[in-house]
Amino acid sequence: MNLWPFRKYCSPFKLSRLGIMGMNQRNVNFIGRYNRRELYPLVDNKLLTKEMAMKNHVSTTALIGSIKHQYDVKNFPEIVKGRNGFCIKPTHGSGGKGILVIVRSENGVYYKPNGQGLTALDVERHITNILAGLFSLGGKQDFALIEDLINFDDVFRDYSYEGVPDIRVIVFCGYPVMCMMRLSTAASDGKANLHQGAVGVGICVRSGKAIRAVQKNEPVHIHPDTGADLYKLRVPLWQQVLNLASSCYDMSGLGYIGTDIVLDKIRGPLLLELNARPGLAIQTANSAGLLPRLRFIQAYIKKHGSLPAAERVKVSQEHFGVLEND
Repeated sequence: MNLWPFRKYCSPFKLSRLGIMGMNQRNVNFIGRYNRRELYPLVDNKLLTKEMAMKNHVSTTALIGSIKHQYDVKNFPEIVKGRNGFCIKPTHGSGGKGILVIVRSENGVYYKPNGQGLTALDVERHITNILAGLFSLGGKQDFALIEDLINFDDVFRDYSYEGVPDIRVIVFCGYPVMCMMRLSTAASDGKANLHQGAVGVGICVRSGKAIRAVQKNEPVHIHPDTGADLYKLRVPLWQQVLNLASSCYDMSGLGYIGTDIVLDKIRGPLLLELNARPGLAIQTANSAGLLPRLRFIQAYIKKHGSLPAAERVKVSQEHFGVLEND
């Protein structure tokens, strides 16, 4: 059943009948109720998230180094010496802001995915902007993480433009309730950020197959830059992806989170970051509302109590594997 038969504008009453969750409901009934405030720093600070993941043996992207002070910025070339590619991001950034991806370096020139070359001074200036809080939540002072470049799985090569696609899984009390892939485009400058023009593809929880695709909230069938048929997309290692997402609840203690996962062709699924305030556009990508699934899990937990991660994933796949695109 397609839950998105209406035009661009729709009454709040119809949205409610379809189970669409709004921001106020999310903030009060789920984020406010299930996410303890003292745990927020674990996910708002990407370095703490990475350290927590490594401590709990959760697969994550490799950390090359970090720059916390302006006097350390000049050490950047030495930190990345011998590495062909890497990614620089603000520790407290959000929405993909401030992320700089370098895919190769030659003779002191660092190349972005679009082929633009940057000097060491250009990169150091970007790091200085990160430290100054230009990209951080609330504009507070920040520091820069330098991570190993992800070698994303070749199966996604035709589905993303000059960037690494990621998988967003909304996890409620350890149960994966809704999933989508975010695919970079020319409009999004190679970043998998929906607000910047990336494509969102709803993914069936049971099978890992594409359900629906949108760009800027409008349905699309093919990738605007590569021409790939988005409805043929299927995520490999899907069971591992869901198990990884589910385990993030046990690791963080946060009851309502967005887990961002990438597929590395060597290491498999890797946790990229966690979000304690995940957005709501995933409903549009899936043509389904979150509320019925969240209420089902609330009732299921009340009846069955606590379950291990693998069992939680099994329950989600049994009950949310609908709207599959065959």
